[in-house]
Amino acid sequence: MREPLRISDDVKDALGKGEPVVALESTIISHGMPYPQNVECARSVESAVAAIGARAATIAIVDGELVVGVTPDEMEKLADTSAIKASRRDLAAAVVNKLTGGTTVAATMLIAHRAGIRIFATGGIGGVHRGYENSLDVSADLEELARTPVAVVCAGIKSVLDLPRTLQYLETKGVAVLGYGVDNLPAFYARDSGLPLDYRVDSPADIAAMLVAQDSIGLCNGTLITNPIPAEHALPRETMDRLVDTAISQMEAAAITGKDATPFLLKRITELSGGESLAANMALVINNARLAAEVAVAYASRS
Repeated sequence: MREPLRISDDVKDALGKGEPVVALESTIISHGMPYPQNVECARSVESAVAAIGARAATIAIVDGELVVGVTPDEMEKLADTSAIKASRRDLAAAVVNKLTGGTTVAATMLIAHRAGIRIFATGGIGGVHRGYENSLDVSADLEELARTPVAVVCAGIKSVLDLPRTLQYLETKGVAVLGYGVDNLPAFYARDSGLPLDYRVDSPADIAAMLVAQDSIGLCNGTLITNPIPAEHALPRETMDRLVDTAISQMEAAAITGKDATPFLLKRITELSGGESLAANMALVINNARLAAEVAVAYASRS
């Protein structure tokens, strides 16, 4: 069977020269935002990375190929409602059946590592779901962070999840969680969850130094870099807690579970907030992309 990985020429050239490259996920296009905001946001994220001096590599599955660096036409194709949501477990089936899909944090990390990309920017990661004691629902993102050496820049754990349990899970798996300029874990739409972190970093150079140290030690797990949403776009934590509780109640009433849960909750929260959460989501993703690009530049200069 031929190699299913396809790396775009510009990304391959940058990697070959040791230039900074930032991986970007694609479920934000296929499942995270409505059209046309999903495509607009994806393009803005790529532009934000390029403006810092790094190469953007949006990762997705297109007709059964694991693509690192999608084209504009492929990005439009991902915005189609027929695209699947692909995590690690779905990759082989997607290749064999020639499917098109957006890659989750877990799948994007795996493919980025296969391509040789060290830094990845996303919105928020998955985690331990609320009501875990009844469902045992834990995102594959956490297991990927435990075994794949890719640094993930995010605005924290998605606020619809159980944040304290997710932090505990990451600690158990040996994943370092860094707060960029903050002492507490950011809470996606809100800047502060109230949960303290063990490690604070205050510059991209500090983060790059941490990654280089991890490389030298031979650690094979990922690193989580939590970057708070810009203050002007943040939503009050109390407001978000109320919206999340309402959305979860509606999800439970509709008996929605598994991989359909997070897309449902994000869509419902957007509706309940009158679109405010969507604007916040777009702002935090672009903010994370800028930081990831700065880290990639700093890392490339030290490697």
